[in-house]
Amino acid sequence: MLKWWRRDPEAGLPERVRQAVRAQEDATERVISWAQLGIVLTFGTLYFLSPKPQAVDFAPVPWALGIYLALTLARLAWSHLGRLPDWALAVSVFVDVTLLMVLIWSFHIQYMQPPSFYLKAPTLLYVFIFIALRALRFDARFVVLAGLLAALGWGALITYVVYANPSDAMITRDYVAYLTSNSVLLGAEFDKIISILVVTALIAVALYRAKGLLVRAVSEQTAARELSRFFAPEIAARIKGADDGIRPGSGEMREAAILNLDMRGFTRLAGTASPDEVMRLLGEYQHRMVPVIQRHGGSIDKFLGDGIMATFGAARASDVAAADALRALEAVMTEAAAWQTDCARQGRASAPVNAAVATGPILFGAVGDETRLEYTVIGEAVNLAAKLEKHNKELGVRALADRASFDLAMAQGYVPQGDKRVVREARVAGLDAPLDLVVIAE
Repeated sequence: MLKWWRRDPEAGLPERVRQAVRAQEDATERVISWAQLGIVLTFGTLYFLSPKPQAVDFAPVPWALGIYLALTLARLAWSHLGRLPDWALAVSVFVDVTLLMVLIWSFHIQYMQPPSFYLKAPTLLYVFIFIALRALRFDARFVVLAGLLAALGWGALITYVVYANPSDAMITRDYVAYLTSNSVLLGAEFDKIISILVVTALIAVALYRAKGLLVRAVSEQTAARELSRFFAPEIAARIKGADDGIRPGSGEMREAAILNLDMRGFTRLAGTASPDEVMRLLGEYQHRMVPVIQRHGGSIDKFLGDGIMATFGAARASDVAAADALRALEAVMTEAAAWQTDCARQGRASAPVNAAVATGPILFGAVGDETRLEYTVIGEAVNLAAKLEKHNKELGVRALADRASFDLAMAQGYVPQGDKRVVREARVAGLDAPLDLVVIAE
């Protein structure tokens, strides 16, 4: 029994998942505390509004409600300040049930009746409220504890009635006499105990199964949240919202813009710096560039070493993909220049950032096999953006776009920051025909 009580239902789970489950349980404990406060306030209101017996020397209800209110407020404060340990929760269950049973027992004194009088009190029904309240935590142990304590408590009250006055136990077998007098029908009282135990068992079994579902749900939610960091938000949303499983070979044609970024001279720098310095530089570069791209509607397709490839209008169709990409390109160049200035001020090495944008029809879809899938884009615009990014070095500039993409962006509402130089009939490596280019950043 003790082994079952101490059993860790999250055993074997990663610590981050265990923390997520515990966070859910802690939030539930706060809900339970507020529910208990609502219960005691409701009980108090009903008591003070109900008629009272005359000339009663002992009135236990206000005392019981006062004690329960104080303990509930303490529990509420504790639940908001930190995590309640199992022993505190067990004590809370014990106090709930014990106070209720003592309150029911006191009725025969308060109303000056034989002990059997309190067995007719409908207040016993509140036991089911306390049992159900423990179900909010998704931990069957505390439901079982509440049910067992309630059954034992009611059994103790029955025993007290039977042995309080040995000369007159008031036991009857007449059901009518039982209902119309203070007589005791033992079968009816045992039925109440059986009802408490059956309800407890049903809720406990349901909770035991529900806890497994909760743990799996939290595990999958945590895993999905971690995995989503490996995808652009648009891709993650697409995977999550897919009606059918994602299969390789499925794709869509889109008009999109492609943005390519690369650090010029990064390979040479990586050969002279320490591994920690290289990774710090790479992390800083991505940390500063990625938010700028995403802020302008870009979706990170992949990281290629020191290269970043982003798409606009691929994962989610857009009528202003070219304009967004050109705005992002200008913003990235501004951020890259600020980053280089910061590095120079701190006496650290850095590499200039080159970038390029191209637009056109692309194929967006999943590639791979059933064991490993990746969303990607395929098309002339992808190849052109990569070639233009490399052509920056030939022209001695930082950012380029082909003239067709620049004009399309203008038509979509893009307003250039300052005058842009046009390079006519440029010969770009890998292209058969010359191409008019627009210098976005010198």
